[in-house]
Amino acid sequence: MSGMYDPPRVYEGKITPFPASDGARDERGRAMDPVGYLEEMQQRAREKAVAIEAVKLARQDVIQCYRKEGVNHYENCKEVVKKYVNMIQAPDYGALKPQTK
Repeated sequence: MSGMYDPPRVYEGKITPFPASDGARDERGRAMDPVGYLEEMQQRAREKAVAIEAVKLARQDVIQCYRKEGVNHYENCKEVVKKYVNMIQAPDYGALKPQTK
């Protein structure tokens, strides 16, 4: 059954952070650019959701490696576990942050 499935596809492009709104507020504390503020909040939520799903996929890779390797998982799954641990220890699971000026 080797070769039955396509190899997993990986995005190899460069992802750049999204632009941040200037954060200017009026005297009542409301954003001067409410549309920009809402777009920034929505983009931040999308990026965090993508990061959470990436962590879930990495966890599935760890589980699959543990089951495949059995008692040798300490040696053979080290790289997979290291990648997973780095993802969950990063702030916001490594989600892109807006560029600040």
